[in-house]
Amino acid sequence: MDDLKPILEALLFVADEPLSAERLRQVLGPVEGAEIHAALARLQAETEERRGGFVLVEVAGGFQFRTRPEYGPWVKRLLDPRPVRLSKAALETLAIIAYKQPIIRAEIEHLRGVDCGGVLRQLLERKLIRVLGRKEIPGRPLIYATTKRFLEVFDLKDLNDLPTPREIEELGRPSLEERGHIVIEPEEEDASPPEEQGPGGDPAAAGETALPDPPAPPDAPASSAPPPGD
Repeated sequence: MDDLKPILEALLFVADEPLSAERLRQVLGPVEGAEIHAALARLQAETEERRGGFVLVEVAGGFQFRTRPEYGPWVKRLLDPRPVRLSKAALETLAIIAYKQPIIRAEIEHLRGVDCGGVLRQLLERKLIRVLGRKEIPGRPLIYATTKRFLEVFDLKDLNDLPTPREIEELGRPSLEERGHIVIEPEEEDASPPEEQGPGGDPAAAGETALPDPPAPPDAPASSAPPPGD
């Protein structure tokens, strides 16, 4: 397709979320994936060479036009965007889920040492985490993982783009807090009262009954995976 690149440019310009190569192929019809990737690469190179106000970046499993970071202050003056507001407790919980997913509530609380019921609800409401299903252990606790929205907010191509603790300490890569357009609210620990033990002695089972209970997908993971970057 001779005019593939300008068509891709138009589609990416009007989209309000990152578009994957597969989604673009569905829209374009009989076009090979390799041809789409080649056109996207040319488009990325052009925006970089032009050194204009925006660039084409790969984020959250897709491609999206984004303004250059150095022009962020002027863009904020115009749009006055509302940043994601998170408490320190919520950011800590989100970081644990991001690095240890898939993970259940009892494992999060073991790492943090405090109850996390209210914090998990907050993160679910902000669509930064999702429920994958239930783990097949006594009490069948919910399994948590991050969302595509999480990748967009923290400007991550995928989970492998998360900086490891060693990279943050030795190479100065920005931490999770520094990567996202977020505001850390004053210290506010989850004040929800201790919950009763659920079946099998799992505290997660009793405390999560108030959360939405979506059906688990057939391929929902049932055990924790190693954190990205290991």
